[in-house]
Amino acid sequence: QAEHIYRIKRTLVASLLGILAGILSFYLGGAKDATGLQADGFLGFMLMLACVVLQKHIFILMKIDISRLGAKDWFYQGFMTFAFWFVTWTILLTALI
Repeated sequence: QAEHIYRIKRTLVASLLGILAGILSFYLGGAKDATGLQADGFLGFMLMLACVVLQKHIFILMKIDISRLGAKDWFYQGFMTFAFWFVTWTILLTALI
């Protein structure tokens, strides 16, 4: 059960950082044009990558042993952050006028 809680914490960190990156990407990306694109979309992508890197430091603060995480675990963490970032940013770009 402790291993299950450990994995839930890791997934929660990735999910929350992805949502945060999506919100920041929307508000810092500039105004939308007629096609729904922002002028500085690359900044949003860089914010998402920064959140992926930030996870390692958050895990250290949470006293999660990062030496136990392999390449597959880091790929999972990065993909979860990317997925939540992409969905959040897309919803904000299409839902808000």
